[in-house]
Amino acid sequence: MNEPEEPDPAYRRLAAALRQEILHGRIEPDCPLPPEETLVEEHGVRPEDVRRAVDVLSGEGLVYLGDDGRAHVSTRAEETGGG
Repeated sequence: MNEPEEPDPAYRRLAAALRQEILHGRIEPDCPLPPEETLVEEHGVRPEDVRRAVDVLSGEGLVYLGDDGRAHVSTRAEETGGG
């Protein structure tokens, strides 16, 4: 019997959603991502999932941590095309 495929983990789904927002210009370069609490509420994920999603996007060069401790869209986001 074949096992059904596991759905993507919540953090990957969130990273994909944020990636689309960034690549389509809905969050502009150097602007912060929505606060963690907002992402938790809007996407129905845990705070740990938000942090892991930000780590994924950071690894792709799409976001960086600003002096305020929040994730901001990188100006390189347009260049990288999402990784």
